Amino acid sequence: MHQEPLRTGGQPVATATKGLIMLHGRGGSAADILSLAAHLHLPGFALLAPQATQNTWYPNSFLAPVAQNEPWLTDALAAVGRTVAHAQAAGITADNLYFLGFSQGACLTLEYVARHATRYGGVVAFTGGLIGDQLRPEGYQGDFAGTPVFIGTSDPDFHVPVERVRASTALLTALGAHVTEKVYPNMGHTITQEELNLANSLVFGR
Repeated sequence: MHQEPLRTGGQPVATATKGLIMLHGRGGSAADILSLAAHLHLPGFALLAPQATQNTWYPNSFLAPVAQNEPWLTDALAAVGRTVAHAQAAGITADNLYFLGFSQGACLTLEYVARHATRYGGVVAFTGGLIGDQLRPEGYQGDFAGTPVFIGTSDPDFHVPVERVRASTALLTALGAHVTEKVYPNMGHTITQEELNLANSLVFGR
């Protein structure tokens, strides 16, 4: 699973000063999520977008018991880990490594960074939350050391309940992240220009 070639954009990873790992949503693609870069302030960034097999990282809702999404979830997290290793092998340190995801990709983004909390450059989650039927704080470790995190979502959202977004914000904050959470009434399951502007100012503009 999830052994598709890594899609890239921006600066070549060998010469980039920063790296952004971009995770697409269910039914989307690496090419789709890479297209967001045109709306983001990413000078000197290498863009790295793994592709999920059959365009989905795991088969069921992110709110399902974790066992129901295995072994796909573990393999999806491993795909992110391989992308991180690729960036770090090229000399991009964790504090210059950024993450961005939408929907299922946002859930995967938050789950990965919470399991490997350290000082990253920043994290952007467009409509997502930590994964599982309930959150288990003992499964997350490390210290974000003030890493800026932006989470934007709609209330309501058919796929991502706002309660899970808020619980995820609380857990990430407890791990030392500096989280900005924005809940938009009836925004729909999408990414808005305001969210892109906030991602630029709060995360990529730092």
